[in-house]
Amino acid sequence: MKKINLKIILLALILSGISCTEKLNLNPVSQISNATFWNTEDDANGALYGMYVRLRDQTASNYFIWGEARSETMARSPGGADGKDVYYENRITSINSGPTWQGLYRIVHDANLILKYVPGITFTSEANRNKILAQAHTMRAFVYFVLVRTWGEVPMVTEPTEGYTAEAIQKERAKKEDIFSLIKSDIAEAEKLFPNNSFGTGRYLWSQPALYALKADVFLWTAKKLNGGQADFEAALNALNEVEKSDVALLDNFGRIFDFDNKGNKEVVMAVRYQDIEAPENEYRNMYSYPNLTPTNIDQETKDVLGVLVGSYSVWSPSATVRSQFTADDQRKNASFIEIYTNEANGTKAYYSSVVYKFNGVVISGVRKFIDDIILYRYADVLLMKAEAKNGLGQDPSPEINKVRQRAYGSSFAKHTYVNDTKVKNDEVILKERLLELAFEGKRWWDLARFDKAFELVPSLKTQAGKNYLMLFPISEATLSLEPKVVQNEGYK
Repeated sequence: MKKINLKIILLALILSGISCTEKLNLNPVSQISNATFWNTEDDANGALYGMYVRLRDQTASNYFIWGEARSETMARSPGGADGKDVYYENRITSINSGPTWQGLYRIVHDANLILKYVPGITFTSEANRNKILAQAHTMRAFVYFVLVRTWGEVPMVTEPTEGYTAEAIQKERAKKEDIFSLIKSDIAEAEKLFPNNSFGTGRYLWSQPALYALKADVFLWTAKKLNGGQADFEAALNALNEVEKSDVALLDNFGRIFDFDNKGNKEVVMAVRYQDIEAPENEYRNMYSYPNLTPTNIDQETKDVLGVLVGSYSVWSPSATVRSQFTADDQRKNASFIEIYTNEANGTKAYYSSVVYKFNGVVISGVRKFIDDIILYRYADVLLMKAEAKNGLGQDPSPEINKVRQRAYGSSFAKHTYVNDTKVKNDEVILKERLLELAFEGKRWWDLARFDKAFELVPSLKTQAGKNYLMLFPISEATLSLEPKVVQNEGYK
């Protein structure tokens, strides 16, 4: 990304959201700034950059909490839980509600500003303008998709908040159907605006293939959760076919997908870029191993694989539930997590703990830094979504399942080859394959919700069947105090 100049820094302050302007009473600045900043193509690119910075802020930790932490994949580590146990034990309340939605609405605000002001700016080419508008539409669709899956009905804001008035900033929650109408409308607009089905350098900006992956994700959700049925399954399948026409491929080495020195590889469809100094470390720092908590009586091979440890306490560990589902001949196992065993005095080995090995960072000047890109969509995810869409339409999903398995099992693939079965069995297999392929990537909770399997597969929910309100997060007390027209999710009152 380009070096940030003073105008972009000032613009970032403008884009910082209504909560700051409320506290500092800076209402007039917004009007002056709009006249000052929305004049040139550089201004538009600066606003675009700021929007992606805000996305990175939300993926550093929050995206994982919303999309995976409440599933069956995580447990406490020897370093404790640091309050994270409320997620995987599903004990969240309006007091312990997790990250608020304010940061997501700041991204929406950025997108709304771009969509309002960029059409009035003179560009060197219409294609440049359209590409920025396409990214803003896609970003807004993605953020609302996160919002509606996390909290259900949420306020719908389609104009930038400029000036402090109750009418402008206080809104009631919109119906889920209306939110999905906006999401699908943004996707349709972006489809018209992207120039071609190619990726930008590094694959960390929204592109047409990334848009199609998002579109498929959205339409699979509405097919299953909002009675979209065959039409939505078909829309998802068509979008996934478009992704496959782009420059994507499965990497032979599963572990290389996530390596710091292999960012933007051909399996990546959309990622959030992290770089040293420029970005904070992400949540995977809290999933590794700390020197004082790593036993000395482990074998040298494990020590060599772990390498440089981290300077903070780990608070997440891969659960026994997820670890037990990998077979020894699956290359995804050792590339996803490391099990640590101690060598006991009697000659036996005892299980101690596990660490997440995906997104294991990079060692710079002897320090491990967790600045791998956060991958939002990749080709294996696309293949498994395609299997899901085909199964929803009564088609054979086994070719896509087997493409993923062939990479996973290599020379052992023959005994793992999948043969088409009933719709119910196929869905069961697809959901498990998504667990094995995408564990710890911030998707599992939403997968369980889409397949309606959370109460069946998450240990902490098995005794709470019927409490369907638990599929959504509660709205925090802090948010409710700022939003007088917003009411709490049913069940959390």
